Amino acid sequence: MSFEEAKEVLKNESEDFARIYRKHRELDKKILELEERRFLTPDEELQEKRMKKDKLRLKDKMAEMIKAYQTN
Repeated sequence: MSFEEAKEVLKNESEDFARIYRKHRELDKKILELEERRFLTPDEELQEKRMKKDKLRLKDKMAEMIKAYQTN
């Protein structure tokens, strides 16, 4: 099973995975909104960095879950 296929199965079968996936997408949208602005305040820059770190952490968690699913 491919990575993408496993991701789709987990989105439908795992409440935890679906929650993490939704949060990842939500952060992605918020980051894109900030990146579209011409200038960011120092607080917004800090917020953007935090969101990027959180998004990466969630991506790593999803990859872990997918890998575990594929090996079962």
